[in-house]
Amino acid sequence: MVKIRALGIDPGSRVTGFGVVEQRGYDLVYIGSGRLAPGDALPFPARLKVIYQGLMEAMNQYRPTEAAVEDLFFAKNAKSALILGHARGVCLLAAENAGLPIFEYSPRQIKQSVVGYGAAAKEQVQEMVRLLLGLPERLPKDTSDALATAICHLHSRGSAASLNGRVMDRAGPNKDLEL
Repeated sequence: MVKIRALGIDPGSRVTGFGVVEQRGYDLVYIGSGRLAPGDALPFPARLKVIYQGLMEAMNQYRPTEAAVEDLFFAKNAKSALILGHARGVCLLAAENAGLPIFEYSPRQIKQSVVGYGAAAKEQVQEMVRLLLGLPERLPKDTSDALATAICHLHSRGSAASLNGRVMDRAGPNKDLEL
């Protein structure tokens, strides 16, 4: 039996959550999770480095076979969206450097997959993650969101992942561009 081990990532510049879930047949098995919280005292580039190094350590420890990253949502504040984009870019870079296929899912897709309702509250996502993985208690929101992203990916794999997520093309959009 082929085991798929998905790393879910909930990017954030202050806290980045990660969670690893393995699919064994029809069962979803919790492998591990964590939060990378570099702290506001560090300069922004140093916080990005902490996130990158933390994700690389998690990937070395848990050995995922695929990565699923929460896609950007539309933010009212352009500066906040830009900062989040930087953190998300570091997450994508870490997964790419680890050689993992990367899939992206919108917050609505993740909530729909895990809760059954695309506008579900964070607390509903936390509780469904707890129930689906048989955890004794709710995890912090960043960690639950990351695990929900991994669960969404594993649910979506059965539908070729192209319907609910998109794999990032390793060659990128400018395949003929030389650097």
